[in-house]
Amino acid sequence: MVSTSQKPRQKVEEQGRFFVPVERSRRRPEAIADRIKDTIRANALVPGDRLPQEKELIDRFKAAKGTVREAMKALETQGLVYTRSGPGGGAFVAQPSARHAMELLGNYFFFDQPSLPDIYAIRKMLEPELAALLAGNVEADDLARLERTIRIYDHPPADLDEQYHQRIAELDFHSLLAELSPSPLLGFLCGLMQNLLRELPLARQIYADPAPASREEGLLFQHRLMAALKDGRSDDARRITSDHMVAAECYMIAKAAEIIEREASG
Repeated sequence: MVSTSQKPRQKVEEQGRFFVPVERSRRRPEAIADRIKDTIRANALVPGDRLPQEKELIDRFKAAKGTVREAMKALETQGLVYTRSGPGGGAFVAQPSARHAMELLGNYFFFDQPSLPDIYAIRKMLEPELAALLAGNVEADDLARLERTIRIYDHPPADLDEQYHQRIAELDFHSLLAELSPSPLLGFLCGLMQNLLRELPLARQIYADPAPASREEGLLFQHRLMAALKDGRSDDARRITSDHMVAAECYMIAKAAEIIEREASG
C-alpha cells in the first residue's frame, strides 16, 4: 500500500517528466539560442538565408566566443541552422525536417519505450481520420508513389531479408500517407507513432518473424483504401483504416506474446 506521504512526490515526478518549469534557471547558451530564433522570426528569414557573422553575434549578445558557438551548435542539433565552410561560408537558416524532429522525440523514449498497445491506441484514433481527410485529395503523382510502395511487397519474398524489408515497406505506406496529410500536425503525429513502432525492438523482432501474417490481408486493405482515396469516399477510408488498425494491433500483440513466451522458455 502506498502511503499518503509518497503520493505527492510521485505526482511531482510524473509532472516533471513532461513539463519543464517556466521559471527554471537557464544557461547562457540556451538564452542566446532563443534570441537567435527571435532574430530569425523578426527578420522573416527563411531556409537558406545567412545568419549574422559570429563576431556580430558576440558583440550583439555581449557573450564569449565559446558561448555563442555553443548556442549555434544547439541550433544546429535542433535542425534550425547549418554551417558551411570555405568562401561564402557561414551559418545559414535550415529547414527542420519531420524525420529529424521525430528522431529527437524518439530519443526521449529511449529508456522508457512505449508499449505496442500505447502506440496502437493513438494510431487507432488518428490514422482513420487522416485517411478520411486524404480521400479525394491525393494528387495523381502521390497516388503513384503509394502504388510503387505497394509493389515492394505485392509478391512473395525470396528470402527472410526481403520479407523484413517488405514488412517495413508496409509501414512506409502509412508514413507516406502521413506525409501527404493536409494537416501538418496530424501528419506529424501519425508519422511519429509509425517511427516509434519502426524503432521498437519488439516490433523489429515481429517484422523479422519467419512466419508472418498473410501478406494478402495487408494488400487487400491497401487496395481497398487506395480505391476509397481515389473515389473520395471519406467514410469508407475511415472505416477501412480503423478496421486495419484493430487487426494490426491484435496481430502485433499476439506475435509479441509468442516471442516473449519463446524467449522465456528458451
